Amino acid sequence: MPSKVILENPPTGNVNLTWDQEDSTFKLTDNELPPLGDGDVRVKVLYLSNDPAQRGWIAANQNPLRSYMKPVEKGDTVLARGIGKILESKLAKYSEGDYVLGLFGWTDELVVNDLTLTLKLDPNAGLPLPTYLATLGSIGLTAYFGLKEVGKLQKGQTVLISAASGATGSTAVQLAKHLFGASKVYGIAGSEEKCRWVELLGADKCVNYKDPSWKEELAKEFETVDVYFDNVGGEILSWALTKVTRFGRVIACGAISGYNDPSLATVTTWREITSNRLTIQGFIVIDFKDQFQEAIGVLIKAIKEGKLKATESVSVVDLTNEDVPLKKVPETWTRLFTDKPRGKLLTKIGNE
Repeated sequence: MPSKVILENPPTGNVNLTWDQEDSTFKLTDNELPPLGDGDVRVKVLYLSNDPAQRGWIAANQNPLRSYMKPVEKGDTVLARGIGKILESKLAKYSEGDYVLGLFGWTDELVVNDLTLTLKLDPNAGLPLPTYLATLGSIGLTAYFGLKEVGKLQKGQTVLISAASGATGSTAVQLAKHLFGASKVYGIAGSEEKCRWVELLGADKCVNYKDPSWKEELAKEFETVDVYFDNVGGEILSWALTKVTRFGRVIACGAISGYNDPSLATVTTWREITSNRLTIQGFIVIDFKDQFQEAIGVLIKAIKEGKLKATESVSVVDLTNEDVPLKKVPETWTRLFTDKPRGKLLTKIGNE
């Protein structure tokens, strides 16, 4: 029988990854599937996306009116974007054997309708399946629309990107430099090795925020930048606000520093926004869903022209040899907040 991971105790702080305890965050359970109705498909899940936003989706005591999607509640399957293969279909536009992208959750098999499916993947595009959860998925689209529509980055401008070795950050580095024509791209990452990789992607300079002198190192490179792409919040955002040029723009994409401890996301330089007339705009990628198809075309072209390194920006944790792959899924996801590898982190739970 298929299995799923449900939310047992919505967390207020760090998640408890231990199974079968009274305060365990997650619970592994059977996933009894309903019979297919008209308009349904049965999907085998192959890859799961690991996203910082999931920490917000499962948080305790949420106000649904202030959330951009329905929170995951106690007893619900933990949501996650994924790639799957259709095993059975009663939906005209999908056939057995099609590969699809959708909001599936931590489960190995499920029955869904068209509302859950985002995209049928093109087997003739010649791209590895994981690309559609990274460069051509919400990650690539977030970086693209963040720079284009929110940051309004223009050719010749300068941009600073935090979490530059992460999924969104590393894609934003490449797009800023090679697609939008930024004159200088600066990155902030969490190790020297990651910084050297970010520079290989196109950053003019990347600094390790664990180095006590990282601020001084960046200060040698620039006085101000035109655009700041923020993925972390907290101390780094507080410093970056002092380095955005007057009338500059801040792309508020994420605040991973405070997802487990909100106090770490505190901003201490808010006055910079007023005194330097900065524009700060938050966004969710689905704000631009009507432009997705056009943007994916732009990203595919960038990959084929060598402006975007799709495969080098993905790290896949293969759990298919585990007795119960789903039992390792939460642990893999939490690497986002600890020792995450560079690029987009995906989990493989099924074979094609």
